[in-house]
Amino acid sequence: MSDSRIDQRSGGVFARGSVGPRLMAAACLWITFSGVTALSAADKKTNIVLVMVDDLGWMDLHCQGNKRLSTPHIDRLASQGMRFTDAYAAAPVCSPTRAAVLTGQSPARLHLTTHIPDREGFTPQDSRLLPAQTHDQLAAEHITVAERLKQAGYATGFFGKWHLAGRSQRMGLGLAECYPENQGFDLNLGGCAYGGPPTYFDPYRIHNLKSRRPGEYLTDRLVDESIDFIRAHQEDPFMLFLWNYTVHWPVEAKPEIIAKYKGREGPGIKNAGYAAMIEILDSAMGRLLAELDALKLSERTLVIFTSDNGAFLGVSDNSPLRSGKGYLYEGGIRVPLIVRWPGHVDPGSLCDTPVISMDFYPTILAAAGLTPQAGRPLDGENLMPLLSQTGSLKRSAIYFHYPNFAWHKDNRLGSVVRHGKYKLIEYFDDNSVELYDLEADLRETRDLSRELPDTARRLQRELHGWRQKSGARLPRKRDAAASR
Repeated sequence: MSDSRIDQRSGGVFARGSVGPRLMAAACLWITFSGVTALSAADKKTNIVLVMVDDLGWMDLHCQGNKRLSTPHIDRLASQGMRFTDAYAAAPVCSPTRAAVLTGQSPARLHLTTHIPDREGFTPQDSRLLPAQTHDQLAAEHITVAERLKQAGYATGFFGKWHLAGRSQRMGLGLAECYPENQGFDLNLGGCAYGGPPTYFDPYRIHNLKSRRPGEYLTDRLVDESIDFIRAHQEDPFMLFLWNYTVHWPVEAKPEIIAKYKGREGPGIKNAGYAAMIEILDSAMGRLLAELDALKLSERTLVIFTSDNGAFLGVSDNSPLRSGKGYLYEGGIRVPLIVRWPGHVDPGSLCDTPVISMDFYPTILAAAGLTPQAGRPLDGENLMPLLSQTGSLKRSAIYFHYPNFAWHKDNRLGSVVRHGKYKLIEYFDDNSVELYDLEADLRETRDLSRELPDTARRLQRELHGWRQKSGARLPRKRDAAASR
């Protein structure tokens, strides 16, 4: 597939609709977003809307360069805010990323590094390694961003997929103490132990999402409930997390929308049902954004739109990225990210600084006029300097740790560091590394580890230091584990 589908490199950190870093005087007016200055333009606090789609790939939007998909409402959102070209999920599978968003801590630090429930049954029989030990839930001891905002007077609502509550049972029941309503959310509709819905059509067979209209589509239902929440709290500051089950398996969509894509399969559209799910998602997003406009809330609402990991290769065309969900190549971890905040983020702006899921936690706190708690590790960085175009981030690199097998069993366990244009992958089965220049080789086809051995060694040292600092758990040798 031709690279003409994408237009990602801006030649700098900011481009298209951007004026570049502003004068220091303007930056001083912005201050830090943690005090009164950030709220001086309005009496009411900033509302937060974080939409996270499940398994939406980097190329699964028209505005990302896939001209064969129809996503006009999300495209409009991008035109009103900042689109990040080099945004990453914290992990190539869902549960670790969700935990990272809620806590601001990396999956490695949380010791929650794979999708729940973890099963050693995913381990290939011929593997010399057993996966690293990992938690099966986000423990109640963690202070989530919802708990912080609720304490600050925000109404907090959760709608959709949680997948952090232990092992799935009938109706998706898991450990109740790990549900959203016990992690800072006033209202939880749909959040349970399920990783995917039994069906996208009512009755959904999800214990906390009762049947309303048989045949109703789940994505529409969750947006309806989200709109009701916004209406109920339009006079209060609110934080809404809409974590769609779509576009996760099973591939189910409205027949009339599927029919639009039948016969159009090819580059950019691998599966007509999947393309239809994306279009339905876009329509639902349009209704949500229209409601914010109708209630005159858009001007004081921070909207974040992203995905929890890369696309599932069975139904999505991830080209030009290599691989997909469950792998440490770009197709598994690079995701769409759009941020809109009128008056604070320039419309139509573009940012190519690498950012990651943990960054949402301190960014949301800053928008709400809060600061991180002292004494609690935080692996994300406040994105306000990028959003306001007043500066850069302090860190030089971002990291990933996936020491577990995915459901397909053919991923290699490893860790990653992205530093500038270089990305190094270290594999645990043979201690080998791969090095890629993502500016010159987005497809990750040319391993430079032998051509640039000094760079590879330097990045490997950085990666080891980060793992040690994070307390990351490593895979175990099969023979050693069996002897204990």
